[in-house]
Amino acid sequence: MSAPDVTALLAELERSEPEIAEEARTAVEWLTGGEPLESVTQLDVCEFLWYTLPLKVGPLRADGDHERLARSLGRLLQLGGLERYAALCVSPTTAQILRTYARDGEDAGTSAYQKALEATGVLPPDVPELQWSMIMGPEELGAHLACSAALELAIVAGEQVDRVALTRRWLTQARADLGGDSWLNRVHGERLNRWVLGRGPARRELAQPFEVRLHAPVSPQPLPALHKLLSLAAREGTLPLRLAPSPAALRLRELAERELGAIRRDGARLAITDHGRRLLASPESMWTAVTRLLLAKGEHEFEVSAREAALMLLADGTLMSPAKLHERVAEVVGGEGWHPAAGVDNVAGPVSDLVAQLTALGLAYSDELVVRMDRPGQLAALAALRAHALRPRKYVSSGRPG
Repeated sequence: MSAPDVTALLAELERSEPEIAEEARTAVEWLTGGEPLESVTQLDVCEFLWYTLPLKVGPLRADGDHERLARSLGRLLQLGGLERYAALCVSPTTAQILRTYARDGEDAGTSAYQKALEATGVLPPDVPELQWSMIMGPEELGAHLACSAALELAIVAGEQVDRVALTRRWLTQARADLGGDSWLNRVHGERLNRWVLGRGPARRELAQPFEVRLHAPVSPQPLPALHKLLSLAAREGTLPLRLAPSPAALRLRELAERELGAIRRDGARLAITDHGRRLLASPESMWTAVTRLLLAKGEHEFEVSAREAALMLLADGTLMSPAKLHERVAEVVGGEGWHPAAGVDNVAGPVSDLVAQLTALGLAYSDELVVRMDRPGQLAALAALRAHALRPRKYVSSGRPG
């Protein structure tokens, strides 16, 4: 049965309890945003009571007004037959959170709100296919709300709820209401589009062809050089620190030790770590760890932008000199809004380190005259770009372009 009309409920409240009708009107307008009351979920009610009400509704006249407004909303919801939601409005948890905001400030109140929201069970968890963003676009917000509603229904039905399994199923199944698409595809498409369009014109032009190319997952490829190093460490137990004299071999050892944590120093020798054994046992895990490493965050987001541009320029197997590669990367990132503007000298460090990584891993050929990726290297570039493009949006400090 659909929920009663808000206007009718307010009219009834004005007749029976006129002293709270105006507060109830204010609260329900904030809660629903003009949408029908039947579209409201438990997540909506919790977020209104524990976040929107104390931080955005006001100014109110006196201490305790937020609690009175919550109680007024609860009475309206009770009249509408929404007993579970009405109970939230007058619950000890709501009273405690509102008092925490009033007594201890926004940070303490927000912490209490997040803890209480997690305890409800209706907050969709991160899953292997998707980490939720702090800042959601329309598609991701729709997916988040849909998953939350599914969790709520399962809990109310008395089911034993595996939140991760239910969220994964809800995200990945084709849905008639989405024209046969899945929520996961919708979110990935939204993130890829934002990744393409987010910065300067040169960067957008370079990234545009990748929007379609990055939509499908990239098949893992073998990484013989790293596999051989870890296999030797696992078989022999330890490796001499002075194992290999070539620059590529030394860079590979450094990458395995300091960046992957797959080997460790044991006195004057190197030993494989538990993490290294897990990578050795799973080619897929090794591929994921290595490709994500290619765009791992450096000391400054600028370095990631330079490495990202270099991967896009090399991803088709294009043959370029190191000087030309640095020049093209500088052109791309220079228009992204960095201050001071990037030049060849600024990008040389991160791009050269990326090329050294790729060469050490056997994913590229490089010398003083030329840089070129072979097919596994091109696929590694696509995998790294895809993981970076699909990463969740988080609040960031100043120092990167908006």
